[in-house]
Order: sequence, then structure tokens, then C-alpha cells
Amino acid sequence: MGAPALLWPPLLLVLMLFGQLPVTLAQSEVCYVNETIFQVEENKNVTEPLVDIYVPKDQEVVLGPLSTPFAFRILGNQLFLNVTPDYEETPLLEAQLECRKGNTVVTQLRVFVAVLDVNDNAPEFSFTTKEQDVAEDTKVNTVVIPEADLQATDRDKDDILYYTLLEVTPGASSFFSLMGVNRPALKLDRSLDFLKMRNMTFQLLVRDTWEDKVEPSHTASATLVLNVVPADLRPPWFLPCSFSDGYICIDAQYRGVVPTGHRLPFPLILQPGPIYAVDGDQGINIDIIYSIIGGNTNDTFTINADSGNLTMAKSVSSPMTFILLVKAEQADLARYSVTQATVEARAVNGNHTLQFTQRLYRGMVELGSGAYTAVKDAASPFKLLRIQAVDPDFPDFNSAITHRITNCSEFTMDGDIVLTTVALEQARVFYAEVEAISTVTQLTATTVAEIRVSGLEPPSTGIPGEDGIGGDSDGQHFSTVDMAVLGGVLGALLLLALICLGILIHKHYGHRFHCCSGKAAEGKMSSFDNQAFLSDPKPSWDPTPDPEPESDLAPAEPPSAPPSPVPTVPAPPSPQTLSRSHAPESPTAAGAGDSPSAVRSILTKERRPESGYKAVWFGEDIGAEADVVVLNAPTAEADGAGDGGEGSDDEDDTDPNVGPQQDYTYI
Repeated sequence: MGAPALLWPPLLLVLMLFGQLPVTLAQSEVCYVNETIFQVEENKNVTEPLVDIYVPKDQEVVLGPLSTPFAFRILGNQLFLNVTPDYEETPLLEAQLECRKGNTVVTQLRVFVAVLDVNDNAPEFSFTTKEQDVAEDTKVNTVVIPEADLQATDRDKDDILYYTLLEVTPGASSFFSLMGVNRPALKLDRSLDFLKMRNMTFQLLVRDTWEDKVEPSHTASATLVLNVVPADLRPPWFLPCSFSDGYICIDAQYRGVVPTGHRLPFPLILQPGPIYAVDGDQGINIDIIYSIIGGNTNDTFTINADSGNLTMAKSVSSPMTFILLVKAEQADLARYSVTQATVEARAVNGNHTLQFTQRLYRGMVELGSGAYTAVKDAASPFKLLRIQAVDPDFPDFNSAITHRITNCSEFTMDGDIVLTTVALEQARVFYAEVEAISTVTQLTATTVAEIRVSGLEPPSTGIPGEDGIGGDSDGQHFSTVDMAVLGGVLGALLLLALICLGILIHKHYGHRFHCCSGKAAEGKMSSFDNQAFLSDPKPSWDPTPDPEPESDLAPAEPPSAPPSPVPTVPAPPSPQTLSRSHAPESPTAAGAGDSPSAVRSILTKERRPESGYKAVWFGEDIGAEADVVVLNAPTAEADGAGDGGEGSDDEDDTDPNVGPQQDYTYI
């Protein structure tokens, strides 16, 4: 490509002979040129003279009629190229030189210019987009588009074209390829599948060089669109079905139940669905014809040839099982499939009844609603109230169950929806009895619908499950929002109660927390003191007053013997009552100055009345009814030290500030 192309070898030999002719003649008598053959690349603008023409003085040179038109010109005695050569238009240019003397041609010269081909043209396709239909059942290695239909042309005569097929649709290159790099015929490499790949698009590239990075190099492209035409490869498929591959589908098998002694006037309800088949070749989708070809004892069942609905032609007298063979065939009778439909005839037992989905239905309708207004569900106001009865034993009967309202003319049933029959201008609550009846078995069931006109709260019956409190889901009346608000209120009340309880505890027992907080009292206390009974700096109770010498609870006894009163107390008080009614005095209040009695403990296990302080004696010999004795008055004589009582000192002390005689207080 781009190499010199010399045409017509015999002609060039003749030209060489002519080129030597002027040399043999006397140069002074004839015209001549030094060179007669030139090579020029196409598209090159040559401005220099091609050759000098030697002309005798009495002659002149002109272009003869055989010269390539408009290709040359003579200026003076020089020959110039007058055009930009183009190999594709004129590969060889010729200049005929005539030397004339007057009107007589003395000499004729021929000068040739060979135009060298240059790769200056891009290849071209005869189409921009080519669309081709390919049958799904086309055999592998079949040429689907011949080479002549995909070839490109190049004005550069010597160029060799190279083709490449690029996929636009992902995965399309696994189905088609080119016959060769220089042969653009398209062939099929893999079986087609209409269900997996219905359309494929390719880009066909052509280049006039083997490598794409050389200069000059030109390319062109076109688009190929292949449409897969479905073929009749698959039989009908019963739905639902599961695929083992794209060609074989495991058909569904149908099951149903019918009652004995009854003929259902409507199509049977089957599982997993009604009998239905489609053409396995979806692109063809030919009509399907249904028929029963086996298992139909006594012609009990019939099937609709167009829809596939299975119905009972007669009733079944006793329990039995039918295994029906159902055939689905294409309308063109080319392919068919067969499946099973198992129908069990089951006896109706004595407990067979209809059942409603709820015990009590609650609905609501806005005040002022006109006739034929649908009643809303009170639990979900955005939904309609639906009242439905079902046959739990024979679901086939469900479609034969009708509903009606028997006692309330303001409402009527439209299927399972409740509609108003008149305009409701007064707020009130209606209780409508809804009756369900099976048109096949004539079984009935009733339920109640509470329909509330807006503006009234539903009455509370106090029966769990009937007013939405403590009942099951069908008696629920409060919405989720109501329950959330109630929970928030109860939580707030609980928090308030806890705060009040904390305040009361702090008020009545705060002094105990203070005395146990680790702060030392002002006075120096003995290591035997019970700090739990230290008085508050600001006590909230008064000290216990001294009783009179003549006490009904504790009469005085001779000094020689300790008193042994036996009080009559109905019941022992609580520790809180004891602490509030008979609180101990502070050490400074019990005694004066630095008296030891001022720091003695008021708790004791022995009844030892000592002068100058109050004591609490946990008696062991008074009886079950009196557990605590408060010794709040000194005796005439002070007990000696060494009694071993808790909180006593080893020395004999007498408080001068206390009277000579005091009694005991029993609690």
C-alpha cells in the first residue's frame, strides 16, 4: 500500500524507446527533453517544472490533442503539472509535446506522469445499521449474514481491509462471530434461547491497516441488530411450575376438597391455585385447550376447555379420592402437557358449622353521612369494616357464603362490606345482627356489629373482651395512640409519687441520715454512747415530761425493793411511734455540767432506775404485751457503780438538778 504502481508494461517500454529518440538526432535540429517518465504521489501539489524542453530557434512547442486535459501547461520552454494528482481518478497523466515550425509539426514528444497511490481514503460500509432476524432453532455454525452483505469498500485500490466484531449487548459475543478477520460473514456459534436473549446488538469495525497505530490508518463502523425469532420448542407449562432449565418445567399438581352429598355450582378452589397453563414458547404464546383424559369416575367433574376451571357435574355420595389427568394442548395441536388434579370427596360431620373471624365487630361512621356510605373499622379508621364468615372444613364453600343484616334497617351488606341505607343525622350506637348462610349446605351463623355514629364513645359492658379492656384482639377498642398516652400519664403519676415518698422519708428520718454522716457532735462523748439516739439540734418533738409521783401506770414501791409494775397495754406500738412519742433527750438536757449521767446511754437490758437520766429498758420479765420500759425518773437513792448495766460508769453519781423521786413509764 502506497508503493508505486506502474501500469501497462508494454506501453512503458515504448515510452523508453521514444525517450531515447531525441538523443540519436542532431540536437540542434529537433526538440527534445532529457526525461519522459515521472512519478508523483497523489494529493501532492507539484510547483516546480517537470522537465525543460529544448526547442530550436525557429520552432515553438505546444500541447498536443492527446494530452490529459487540464493536467499540464507550458510556460516558456518548461512543462509544469497543472493539477494535484489523484490516483483514484487518473493513475497516469500524459503530456503530448508538438514542436511546430509555422503550421508544420516538426517533432512530437510524449511525457508521462505515473501517480503513486497513497492511503488517503477511509473504508466505507454500504449501510449504517443492519437488522437481521434469526430463528431460535437455527443450527450452530450457520452463516446468518453472508460476507457480501457486510463487506466494506475502500477507494484505495491496494488497501487490505480488516474486520472486528464488538458486542454491545453483554454476552452477545458468545452467540455470534465473524468467519475471519478479512471475511466479515456472520455465523452462529451457540444455540439461541428466546427467553434468555431476545435481541443482540454488535458494532462491526473495519480498518485499512493491520495495526491501528500506524499512520495513515482509517476506520469505519456499522451497527448490527439481531432479533431472535421464537420457535415452537417447548410444550405448554402448568403454573405455577419450577424450571430445571430453559426448556423443561416441572408442572404443578393441583389439590382440592369437596363435600359428599353436595354439588358445588361454582369452580373448585384448588391448591396451589386454579388449573392454568401457558405456552412454553412465550414469544409465540399460542392458545391452550384443556381436557380431562383420565381419572374422572362417573364423569363427576367437567373442565372448561378455554379457562381450565374445574367444576362438579354431579355430587359424590360417599367419601373417595379422584386423581384427574388434565391435558393442556396448544391450539395448533403441535405440543401438549399433562398434569394431575387430586380431588378428595370428604363427608360433612355433625360439628360442621360456619365461623366468623371475630366475635364482635366494631365500626364507625361520621355523623351526617348519606346513604350507601361504607362503614369504617373502629380499630383502623382508614380501613373499611369487613364482616366475613368462613367454612373451616371446606374452603370451597367460602365463595358460596352470603351475609345480611337481620335487625337494623339503617344498614345493609354489600358482600362483606357494611353500607348505610339512610342518612344518619343523630349520634347513637347501633347493634346490627349479621347472618351468614351457605347457599350450598344451608348452614348459618350470626354475629353482632357495633356501629357507632361519630360523637359517642362506645359503651363499656364491663365484660373482658367485650369493651376492649382485658379482652382478646377482636374486643380491642383503644388504639395504640390511646394506650401510649395512658402509659405516659401513669408514668408521670408514678414519678410524682416517688418524689413525695422521698420528701416524707427525708422529713421524718432525715436526722438519722445526718447523725450517721460522720460529723462529730460538739461535746466529747464516751465510746459507749449510742449515737443513733442523739437528738437533732432542732428536734421536732418535745421531751417526755416527768410523771407525777402517783401514777396509775406505775405506783411507787418502797425503796428497799425495786418496783415491779405490770401495765395493761393493748398492743405494742410501732418503732416509729416509739421514736416520735418517747424520744430521748440530748445528753445536755439529761444532766447538767460534766455529770457522767449526761453521757450515759438510754438503752439498758436491766431495770436500773438511776437518778439524772432517762433510760429505755428492754424488759425480759414484764410479759409479752410490754416490751419496752422508759425509765424517766430518778429514784431516791442512786445505784452504785459496778452494776454492769450498759452505759453505766464505775463511780457513784447523783444529779443535783433532778428531783428526789420519779416514776417509770411503760410502753
